[in-house]
Amino acid sequence: MLPLAPLPPISAQTDTKGQHHMTTFDDRERAFEAKFARDEDMAFRITARRNRLLGQWAAARLNLTPEETDAYAKAVVQADFEEAGDEDVIRKLLGDLLAAGVEIDDATVRRALEEQMVEARRQLMGEI
Repeated sequence: MLPLAPLPPISAQTDTKGQHHMTTFDDRERAFEAKFARDEDMAFRITARRNRLLGQWAAARLNLTPEETDAYAKAVVQADFEEAGDEDVIRKLLGDLLAAGVEIDDATVRRALEEQMVEARRQLMGEI
């Protein structure tokens, strides 16, 4: 029995000269992958912007100086890398605010998080 030549990828078509051409399927697959990457990047940027805005929101309640506010906002952004989801950010804000004697509850922080998410999305969509 003769060995078989390797087959071209399923998604490629071979012309009469033996050259492979990409099909619509390949184009669509690449387009979906590119869209997914763009969407993931945008989601990351929106969350980072939201966290910065949330840090600024909390800093106002903590009566921080502009320099302290900037540093605190960056710390809130960093806090989000501790674990998946928003609980690490909520825990940091709530802990910092309560430790500073600010009367606040979990629901208020979560509401601020949602409001800042809307604002972050609005700001970033306006930049596109």
